[in-house]
Amino acid sequence: MDKKFLELKTRLAEIQDITKTAGLLGWDQRTLMPARGAAVRAEMLASLGKIAHEKFTSDDIGRLLEDLRPYEESLPYESDEASLIRIARKDYQKSMRVPSSLRAEISRLSAQASEIWVQARKKSDYSLFLPYLQRQVELKHQYIECFDETDNAYDILLDDYERGMTTAEVTAMFETLKKDLVPLISDISASQKNIDDNCLHGQFPIETQKNFITEILKRFGFSEDSWRIDPTVHPFASSIATSDIRITTRYYENFLSAALFGSMHECGHGLYENGVSTALERTPLCRGASLGLHESQSRMWENLVGRSRAFWTFFYPRLVAAFPAQLGTTHPETFYRAINKVYPSLIRVEADEATYNLHIILRFELEQEIINGKLALRDLPEAWNARMKSYLGIDVPDDAHGVLQDIHWSSGMMGYFPTYSLGNIISAQIWQRVQAEIPDLQDQFARGEFKTLREWLRERLHRHGRKFTPRETLQKVTGNANIDVGPYTRYLKTKFSDIYNL
Repeated sequence: MDKKFLELKTRLAEIQDITKTAGLLGWDQRTLMPARGAAVRAEMLASLGKIAHEKFTSDDIGRLLEDLRPYEESLPYESDEASLIRIARKDYQKSMRVPSSLRAEISRLSAQASEIWVQARKKSDYSLFLPYLQRQVELKHQYIECFDETDNAYDILLDDYERGMTTAEVTAMFETLKKDLVPLISDISASQKNIDDNCLHGQFPIETQKNFITEILKRFGFSEDSWRIDPTVHPFASSIATSDIRITTRYYENFLSAALFGSMHECGHGLYENGVSTALERTPLCRGASLGLHESQSRMWENLVGRSRAFWTFFYPRLVAAFPAQLGTTHPETFYRAINKVYPSLIRVEADEATYNLHIILRFELEQEIINGKLALRDLPEAWNARMKSYLGIDVPDDAHGVLQDIHWSSGMMGYFPTYSLGNIISAQIWQRVQAEIPDLQDQFARGEFKTLREWLRERLHRHGRKFTPRETLQKVTGNANIDVGPYTRYLKTKFSDIYNL
């Protein structure tokens, strides 16, 4: 193996170690850290971000990447070695445009603002968060200025999460989605079919929830020797290594669905990271190809698996055994319809499959208006509330249930939200292929067997990590490099036509 390649790989491994250490500190901040540790933690994360950025954008890395062009060209395109050089070069070219001081300030502010967001959300007081959000947007504009001008400034932020995707492309897909979703939601509302979801509300002891959820996750692939699950304010998944997967959830003693489906969602993210080839460990390739593909996995395990009839054929008797007083008289079909009830709701992470995407479209539109200077941040709560009324027909009672409900803006993750709906669309596209190749999939679910699906996904998608572009990866999994809205809208229409007798 080329000596310069070994040197590059060693240097990249050291940088990855720093990045993952910062990730571990970030996980700790959101799960275990005492509140008063936030100020120093912000400085730690800023230092690590700056060190990693400076080491990666060094002249030595640049020379190695240039010197390795002949070696890269001598290798098969799909090889781990060629992929590492190719992707590292793309990352290097992008990172070189961003000053290390700006990278450090972004890391510092994200750590500081996340703690303020927790306080603001708890008090439902947007004014506490506003100065930090204003600073985040200022830094986003500084970041955008590091790059060549594009048709839409938002393209630069979107590219960080969905490489190669443009705002115009997402807008076109979302317009197609709205054309199908709005009539479907209208038909459901007009059906006047009453879905009783009282069985999901009551007294569900948290410890019993934990035990039942752990049983589900273990069947999905959760293993206590390489995974853990912890409570947090806003659920997330974090990968320190392929054998160190950390997922989180939030429990409500009076509402069953939040922790139940939130945990399945985060497990889907964890399965992707856990399934990346160990040969890619400690390299920039050791994570998902894009956030859209990542969300396809979380939404798949949460919805296409976790909200299916076949899944509950196996798990519902076990759920009743865990909560006999609450569910002992509830028919399985009543429960199935309850977890799939379509109704406008305030909280994105608890939204049903049909209305969920309207939450995402709302955020996507607001982010563009913020970045392009069309919406003043002081007016954001009012704009949010007006759009919730327009899109979902509901009034927002306070900021905690509105503009402060998501952690993303506090962490500086503008450009991220569209990937949730892209993930929904991609999940159905992949599902179409899965069902064609595993025709007895539903029968397996009814027996509590999920290994075949997990291993299919690992072989087709997970193991490749970030070796290929999002489009190349989608091509490998589905046979189509383009994101296709059709399978997703057909899935929703079929499912809810059955439930609501449309």
